[in-house]
Amino acid sequence: MSFPKVYTVNGPSSTSSTSLPSWVAIKTKSKGGPNKKKRTKTQHSTTDLELIQDFTFPGSSIKIKTTEDGQHAIATGTYKPMIKVWDLENLTVKFERVTDAENVDFVILSTDWTKTLHLQRDRSLALHTQGGLHHSVRLPVYGRSLAYHSPSADAIIGCTGTDVYRFNLEEGRYMSPITIAKGWEDGRESEVEGVNVVDVNSRHGLWSFGLDGGGGVVEFWDPRSRNALTRLCLPSSTLLPAQNFDISSLAPVQKLSITALSSHPTDGLSFAVGTSTGHTLLYDLRSPTPFAVKDQGYGEAIKRVDWLRGGGSQEDAGRVISADSKVIKVWDKADPSNNHLSLHPPASLVDLHAVPQSGVLMVACDSPQLSSYYIPEIGPAPKWASFLDSVTEEMAEDYSGLGKSAYQDFKFVDRAELDTLGLTHLIGTPTLKPYMHGYFLSLKLYTTARLIANPQSYAEYRDKMVNEKLRAKTESRIRARKDQPKVNKALAERIRRTEERERLKKSKRTKGEDENDEEDEEAESEAEAEDGEQGGLLADPRFKEIFENPEFEVDEESREFALLNPATANNNAKRKTAVEDEEEESDRSSSGLEDEDESDEDEEDDSEGSDSDDGDLGQYDPRKLKSTDPKRVLPTIRSHPRLVVGESSKTSGPSKQSTFGQRLKNSSNDHNGNNNNNNGFENDKSILAMRKSADGGMEMSFIPSSKSTKSGKANDDDDEQDEYNGGTRRKDRKIEKFGNGLEKGGEESDNDDDLQDRSGRTKRRHPGRSASKNAFRKR
Repeated sequence: MSFPKVYTVNGPSSTSSTSLPSWVAIKTKSKGGPNKKKRTKTQHSTTDLELIQDFTFPGSSIKIKTTEDGQHAIATGTYKPMIKVWDLENLTVKFERVTDAENVDFVILSTDWTKTLHLQRDRSLALHTQGGLHHSVRLPVYGRSLAYHSPSADAIIGCTGTDVYRFNLEEGRYMSPITIAKGWEDGRESEVEGVNVVDVNSRHGLWSFGLDGGGGVVEFWDPRSRNALTRLCLPSSTLLPAQNFDISSLAPVQKLSITALSSHPTDGLSFAVGTSTGHTLLYDLRSPTPFAVKDQGYGEAIKRVDWLRGGGSQEDAGRVISADSKVIKVWDKADPSNNHLSLHPPASLVDLHAVPQSGVLMVACDSPQLSSYYIPEIGPAPKWASFLDSVTEEMAEDYSGLGKSAYQDFKFVDRAELDTLGLTHLIGTPTLKPYMHGYFLSLKLYTTARLIANPQSYAEYRDKMVNEKLRAKTESRIRARKDQPKVNKALAERIRRTEERERLKKSKRTKGEDENDEEDEEAESEAEAEDGEQGGLLADPRFKEIFENPEFEVDEESREFALLNPATANNNAKRKTAVEDEEEESDRSSSGLEDEDESDEDEEDDSEGSDSDDGDLGQYDPRKLKSTDPKRVLPTIRSHPRLVVGESSKTSGPSKQSTFGQRLKNSSNDHNGNNNNNNGFENDKSILAMRKSADGGMEMSFIPSSKSTKSGKANDDDDEQDEYNGGTRRKDRKIEKFGNGLEKGGEESDNDDDLQDRSGRTKRRHPGRSASKNAFRKR
C-alpha cells in the first residue's frame, strides 16, 4: 500500500517516509560540469521550508485555530503566556499579546480575529477584542473546556465537578448552571470527577458533555430543557485491556474517560468520540452502538478527533482524523483498519487543527516551533498559499532517489550480528548510529570486521572480485545483437552503422560542437533510445523479407555483385561480420588451439610486406572464381584483358620493354621494306635508326656505350638493356664498401631471390613500406 506524500511546510521534519537522520549526508551530482565539486545535502538543507514566518512561541504552544473567513490563525502558548495572531495572506505574524495567565482553551466569537473568549488557568474568563483585553470574569472552580452557543450567546464552561457553568455574553452575567450525572440508577455518578470536553452541534445546537470517569459516558442536553435528554455509555469492557480489571471485585483499575468529541459539520447525525485509552468511536445519534472503532495503538489519550473537510473533490470523502500525543492518523469511517496516513510529529502533540477546504494541517506541540503539513491527497492548497503546488514539486525532485543513495555507505546490523563481529565495545560511540532495534555501521568497517571474524570468507570475497573483473572484461567485447537477422547479416550491420552515424551527427549538430565527454555519452544514449523508438530501416515492414527470406540473400561472391561493387568486391572472400568474428574467436579460445595457417599468414604480413596480396593488381578476378554450387553454370571466358598499346608479338614487333628508338627503327623498316643503310653500321646494334633529312644531312638514333670493342661497337655480352630508359648497365660496376663489412655493387648474384629483389616492381608499393629498394649484403 502506498501512503500519500506529506510535505513539512513549517517546523522540523516529522518522522515520515521522506525524512532522514541528521547524520546522513546525501551526495548529489553537480550540474556545472565535471570540474564542479559535488554538493552534499543533509536533512536540514532538504526539508526546511518556512511557510509562515515566526510560527513559534518562546516556550511551547497550547491551542491553535483559524478564523471562519480563513484569513488569520490564532494560537496561545507559554512562556510568557501570550496570544499570537498570524496574517495568512501575508504569511507573517500580525501581533502578539501577553496575558496574565496561561490559556486552557479559547473560542473565536466572530468571523475574524477581533473577538475571542479565553479560559485561563487562574479561574478567569477573559474577553479580548481588537483593542486588547475587554473584560475578565472569575470562575467559581477551575475550568477544563470551553464552547460557545451562538443562538443564545452562552459561553459553556466545563469545570471540575458535576456543574457546567453558563455565562451569557449578551447580558454579561452567569446563568443557572447545569448539573450532570444526576439521577443515574447504577450508582456510577459518584465516579464522575468533571467535564473534560464540551461540544455544540453546529446543525441543530445539541450540547454534548464528555465526562471524566463514570465508565465512559457522554451526556446530551437540549438548551431549552433543564434535564439531560439521554446519555451514551461506551463499551468499557472491550475498550479497557484485560489486565486493568481487579479479579476479586471485577472493578476496572484504570478508569475510562472521554477526552475528545466532534459532531459532523454537515449531516448533524454522525458523532465521533475519543477516549483516554486511545480509541476513537463513531456513532450515529439514532443508535447506541458504534459503527466504527479505531485504535491508535499507543494507549495514549486522544487529544483531537475531527471530520476532514478537504474541499474540491475531497469535500466529504468520509475521512476521519484522530491524534494522540504520538501519532496522527487519517482513516476511512467505512473501513477503520485502512489507514490513509500515519504521521508522527517531532514532539509530543498538544492540539491539532485541520484547515477547512484545504489539505493543510496545523499542529501545536510541546515545543517552541509549531508545525504545518501539506498533504495534497487530503485537499488542495489554500488560497493564501496557492504556490504550494509548485514548491512541493521541486521538493519532490529533491527527494527522488534520496532513499536509495542516502544509506549506500552504511550497513544495518542488530545486536546479535554485532556480537558475532566483535564490535560490541563500539556501542555508545559515534561509530554506531542507533536506529530501531539495531545500529547503522559504516560499510567499509563492516566489511573489514566481517573478514577478520570469518577468515574463510576471504576466499569468497576474492572469487567475487575475480568474477566481477572477468564480467567487466566480457562486457567490453562485441556482443551479438538479439535482433540479428537470419539473412544478409553483413548488409544489416552496414545499415545499422550508417544509421548510428547519422543520428550522432544530428544530435551533435543540435547541441553544438563544443561538448564535453559526458554530453557525448548522453547524445549516444539519446540516439540509442531514439533508435529503439523509431526502429530505422531494419524495422521497416516493407523490407522484412530481405532479412528473413533466404531467397533474397545477396551472394557477394557472384560476378554481378563484383560489377556493382568494384570497391568492395576485392575483399568479399575475406569479409566477416563482427558476430562471425566473435563466434570464431570464442570457438578457438574454448578449444585452446590456434589456426596455424592464420598465424603463419599474420607473421608473413608483419615480417615481409612483399608477400602480401594487398597491392597485387591481379589478385582478384571475379571471373576466375569457381562456383560452390554445382548447379550453377559460369559464362565462358574467351580471353583475358591485355595491353594493346605498345605491345606486339615476339617475332614481328618490339616487346613491351622496347624503347622509342627501337620502335622507330622497326617502323622505318616496315615502311621502307629492306634496310638500305649500307654504311657499315648495319651490324652495329647500338645504332637503332639512320635516315637522310631533306637538307642532305643525316639523322641517327643510337644507344651510347661507355665500353667499346675494337670495332667501336658495344659488347652485348657485357652490357644489358636498362629496364627504365633503354640504356646499358655495366655488370662490372665498381664495388662500394661502407659500414661494418657492407658493400654495394659488384657482380649480380645467381640467386633468384636477389634477382627478384634487383628487378623492377611488379606490384603496387605498400603504403606502409619505405620507397627504397637498395639491396645490401654482408661480406
